[in-house]
Amino acid sequence: MGKVILGMTISLDGFVNDRDGRVDRLYPDLAELGKTKMLRDAIRTTGAVVMGRNAYAMGDPDTFADTYEFQTPIFVLTHVPPKKMPKENDNLKVIFVTDGIRSAMTRAKAAAGTRNATVIGGASTFQQCLRERLCDEVQIGIMPVLFGRGLRLFEHLEDEDIRLEKVRMEESPGGRTDIWFRIAPSS
Repeated sequence: MGKVILGMTISLDGFVNDRDGRVDRLYPDLAELGKTKMLRDAIRTTGAVVMGRNAYAMGDPDTFADTYEFQTPIFVLTHVPPKKMPKENDNLKVIFVTDGIRSAMTRAKAAAGTRNATVIGGASTFQQCLRERLCDEVQIGIMPVLFGRGLRLFEHLEDEDIRLEKVRMEESPGGRTDIWFRIAPSS
C-alpha cells in the first residue's frame, strides 16, 4: 500500500495565500514547475488525490480531465456536492465526499492501491489530516516570498503534539525549496 502524503506550497512566512486570497506568487511559472523532477515523481507515484472544495473550485474543474497533472480519481471534501458534475475521462474521476476527512482518505487510499494518496489542496483539509493523524508524510514547497498576512497553513494546530522528521529536500527553479517530513510516532 502507498503512503498518504500532504503536499502544500507556502510563502517563506507560512501562508498558503496572500491577504487578498491570491496564490499566483506561489506558482509564478506552472509550466516550469511541471518539468521538475519533484512534480514528475509526484505524478508518477500518485494514485488518488484528496482536496478541499475551495481548492477544487480555484481552477476550472471542466478542464481537469484534459489538463490536470494528476490523472487519477480526485476526492473532493464538501458539505454539498455541485449540481453539475465536471468533465471526466477514463483515468480522472471526481468523487464528492460529504461524510468527512476519514471517509475521503479511506476511499482515496483504496483507489490509489499501491500508489500514494496525495492531499494537495486546502489549508483546512491539510490541518484535518494532521490532527486526525491520517498521513504518513508532509511535503512543503517553500517559495521565497513574504506575504505578511493571509491564510496560515499551520494555524489551528496549537493543541497538537505533532513531531516531524526530515526525509529529504530538493531545490527547483524559481527559488522553490521542497522539504519532505515523515510523521514521527507520538510520544
